Amino acid sequence: MPQVPQEGQWWEGGENVQSGQEFTARRLDTQLDRLTRNKAGRRSQTKTDRKRGHYIQSRLPQKDRVTDLAFDATLRAAAPHQKERDRSHVALALEKQDLREKVRVRRSANLILFVVDASWSMAVSERMEATKGAIMSLLTDAYQRRDRVGLIVFNKNNSNLVLPPTNSVKLAKQALMDIAVGGKTPLSAGLLMAYDVLKKEAYTHPDVMPMMILLTDGAGNVSMSDLPPQEEAHRIATMIREADVRSVVINMEHAAFDQGLAQLLADNLDAPCHSLADLRADTLYRTVLQELG
Repeated sequence: MPQVPQEGQWWEGGENVQSGQEFTARRLDTQLDRLTRNKAGRRSQTKTDRKRGHYIQSRLPQKDRVTDLAFDATLRAAAPHQKERDRSHVALALEKQDLREKVRVRRSANLILFVVDASWSMAVSERMEATKGAIMSLLTDAYQRRDRVGLIVFNKNNSNLVLPPTNSVKLAKQALMDIAVGGKTPLSAGLLMAYDVLKKEAYTHPDVMPMMILLTDGAGNVSMSDLPPQEEAHRIATMIREADVRSVVINMEHAAFDQGLAQLLADNLDAPCHSLADLRADTLYRTVLQELG
């Protein structure tokens, strides 16, 4: 039985949920992987404006100044017009409209940030076991793919960055060993911490592609401001969406009591919303992989 604190309500206590059974992650090959490589390395590819990366095609300049000239494409664009241009002093007459710049891609890792509601719920133990099992499985895969995985847990009156973004299986095991559950639902605090972590990661690792996995019933009951809890949470969710973060919401409410709050939150995140039904470590893991692919 959870201990009852000296002050507050009965649900302000907490209990520890052990990590669920781990399993070996299968090798993940996304569509881009199959097109570009057959060996270990970073999972995804993304276009980059830097002069590093694989040159895949050319395009018209996006700015007035061309800094990464595609010589081959520029020559092909100029060739049909040579007869009509003055070539008395040059072998090849180029004009501004001939210029083409390179489009490059770089292999990019993913940042998978789990944001988990650890407040009091009938499904809280199941939620934490599935989350821990999925994180450990993703980390096994992330070690090979250079992905990064992090975990934020929110309950009572605040949120905690239990596992800062890492690809270290050892650190994850230590962080996930025991996580207390119970208390209120500071949904806004969890979302705001996720926003801050993702923003920091975007600055320090600009080539990493972020994804947030949010496990909650969407029923926040603690505010950080004068706004109602739900309105505050939806505003922060909109901030995350506008930061171009991909998100997935796992609705932790039982179907018989579902009021659609998780779906409303998913709508503000522009994210798919999956149900609690048959949630296990392996199904959550597969859900994440499907969204990455």
